Amino acid sequence: MLWAIALASVAAGARAHAFLDHASPAVGSTVHGSPPELRIWFTQELEPPFSRVKVEDGNGNAIAASEKAVDAADRTLLHIPLPPLPPGKYRVLWHVLSVDSHVTEGDYVFVVAP
Repeated sequence: MLWAIALASVAAGARAHAFLDHASPAVGSTVHGSPPELRIWFTQELEPPFSRVKVEDGNGNAIAASEKAVDAADRTLLHIPLPPLPPGKYRVLWHVLSVDSHVTEGDYVFVVAP
């Protein structure tokens, strides 16, 4: 019986963080033409003052960044406009604080093809 309670506690704790749910451009995707914006959805609502996102080119140069990227109508969404992106590989880096006070961060890449 105790093992069932412990397992339930671990499972509940695992859901207590804001993890990346899906994104546009998608994780690891190749898109044809420059996307107008970056949109990343998370599994929990985010705290706007403590959530940010940045996009870098293949050389590590910042292309777009925002510390005010949480959508007012959907607090599970980070989004920022993107400048015209030439063909190449881009890295998205995010750092978020969920409403349950857990911080998560990560990154992924996407490729812009002609």
